[in-house]
Amino acid sequence: MTDSPAPPLQPIGWTDAYRLRWKRRRLLWRSFRSRHALRSLADRTAAIRPGHVLAFTTLRNEALRLPGFLDHYRRLGVDHFLMVDNGSDDGSLEMLAAKPDVSLWQTAASYRTARFGLDWLTWLQMRHGHGHWCLMVDADELLVYAHHDTSDLHALTGWLEGQGRTAFGAHMLDLYPKGPVGAQSFLPGDDPLDLLGWFDAGPYRARRQQPLGNLWVQGGARERMFFADDPRRSPTLNKIPLMRWNRRYAYVNSCHSALPRHLNGAYDGPGGTSPSGVLLHTKFLPDIVSRSEIEKSRQQHFHSPSEFDRYYDDLVASPDFWTSSSVRLSGWRQLQELGLITPGGWSG
Repeated sequence: MTDSPAPPLQPIGWTDAYRLRWKRRRLLWRSFRSRHALRSLADRTAAIRPGHVLAFTTLRNEALRLPGFLDHYRRLGVDHFLMVDNGSDDGSLEMLAAKPDVSLWQTAASYRTARFGLDWLTWLQMRHGHGHWCLMVDADELLVYAHHDTSDLHALTGWLEGQGRTAFGAHMLDLYPKGPVGAQSFLPGDDPLDLLGWFDAGPYRARRQQPLGNLWVQGGARERMFFADDPRRSPTLNKIPLMRWNRRYAYVNSCHSALPRHLNGAYDGPGGTSPSGVLLHTKFLPDIVSRSEIEKSRQQHFHSPSEFDRYYDDLVASPDFWTSSSVRLSGWRQLQELGLITPGGWSG
């Protein structure tokens, strides 16, 4: 399934440490400045209390996924959602503005220029997340972990704190249907896991990058389908989506990596020993076909967008991910047996 667990975080010299310290400060400064791009539509942050678990999300046209997304994280114990909308016109805004546990901002600024939304969310984390356990998740990501069906995030984060841990890593697992992705039927409020019931158990490979010490996990379904001829360009599958936030922290690249660099040691990848979960990736609902046409023209999602035109073209063709090697998703125990979830001593 995976070549081998990633090695632990290694020390770096004072020169690299100095550069990373200034990099973190620059990221925080640009996030602070980005506040001017946000317009508040529903600010209910006065309801946030000490001990609340918060979720931070940036989105665009996610009305299909939002009902299931909100229900999933409410069941996990999220107390308040802080969400930035980047130009939705599908009813997402109206849906979110009516939710009493959602604070909502809107911006028409460039998603790509704002570090793919990180600047906006980092500002909100600086202002509202300090001292809280905070989730950073996209609308197409559903976090699961060992015993998540009986022990919520308050229990998990309490245990993590007792272990002296401030971060919790996860493997992003692409889910897909059996049959062409655009030929399925799905309505808002439907359970995406009823449709997207399959995944690739591997292979996955993990290594650490210097000087950040961040993990780099690749492999799986999207690499098999779209990047087999150049695996180095396949998506990064590791994330650190859950942290006890400090206003001095900053994510560097989505939530694949963070500063200070010790946070990146929280996750050692599939087959590792550190406590970790899985982000079930529900990207491949039927709307992926029309969304891919739009995102190809918007050129907002990659550092070199034109290099991924073929990727979008392949998705527009409504591919069938399923093969005889595909594995049917059955729950967290199965993911633990495959080494994708690691309890790391957590027993619920």
